Amino acid sequence: MFVIEDIQQYYRGRIALNEPLSKYTSYRIGGPADFYFEPADKDDVIALVQHLHEKSIRFFVIGNGSNLLVSDNGVRGVVLNLERGLNQIRTDGEIVYAEAGARLTKFVDFCIQLGLQGVEMLAGIPGTVGGGVIMNAGAYGGEISDFLTEVEVIREGKVLNIKKEAAQFAYRRSGLVRDVVVSASFNLQQGDKAEMMKRRRELLIKRNESQPLNFPNSGSIFKNPVGNYAAKLIEQSGLKGTMQGHAQISEKHGNFIVNTGGAFAQDVIGLMRLARKTVLEKFGITLEPEVKLIGFTEDIVKEFCN
Repeated sequence: MFVIEDIQQYYRGRIALNEPLSKYTSYRIGGPADFYFEPADKDDVIALVQHLHEKSIRFFVIGNGSNLLVSDNGVRGVVLNLERGLNQIRTDGEIVYAEAGARLTKFVDFCIQLGLQGVEMLAGIPGTVGGGVIMNAGAYGGEISDFLTEVEVIREGKVLNIKKEAAQFAYRRSGLVRDVVVSASFNLQQGDKAEMMKRRRELLIKRNESQPLNFPNSGSIFKNPVGNYAAKLIEQSGLKGTMQGHAQISEKHGNFIVNTGGAFAQDVIGLMRLARKTVLEKFGITLEPEVKLIGFTEDIVKEFCN
């Protein structure tokens, strides 16, 4: 049983009831969370997660909500937002330590300012370090795990340090999906600061030119199939510009579904279902979601994730 008074004995962060999650997702979509927590710092996170584990209370963790689609009905139970209380970045020589709630853009800029190269390809990805590690975020041929050495997690109530080799990184996935990422450590090499800034600028321009950043979205909806591109398959299926309600398969990038204003999660789900069905019929390829579905019924999760 979940009793807020039990947590308030030690918890120092913010608590809200029936908090609309649309305020915290890049899609600007999502119903309310029964219990919403913004831990104050690392100690708050560890104590809270350990309490939830001991009481067998299910919870979800979000950062800045950039790779999430939250159900219109919201989330029954507990949601933790780590972005506000777990966002520190520091360095020890060429080792960079970043907490899970730190934004990837802040992480990239921090490294560049110190002349540490390797993570410039993450520039412009609208996520946090924790989310990026769990999904092994990447772009333009690089992944966040390339220079990662260790991840600090809470697993079944215990704080553990997981070496990169044990984290099971693969394309847009890791073996950390059931863990709460607290921080990550990276070993970066010294490089030319001017060259890194130039590379960052080029990637941001390329992203701005190719992606529909003028509308709320969650980034790429589907993972790229082996040897192909989801955007290309959707475009060749003639689906760019297709709308359901106020959601649209972007006219600019086929693997983005955008919120043109007032879209619901069910509108996005409808377009995801259409894209998967059409691509499968035309090309015999089943697109696998990259966006994480939160708060949906089990049948919808199974439909897209099996």
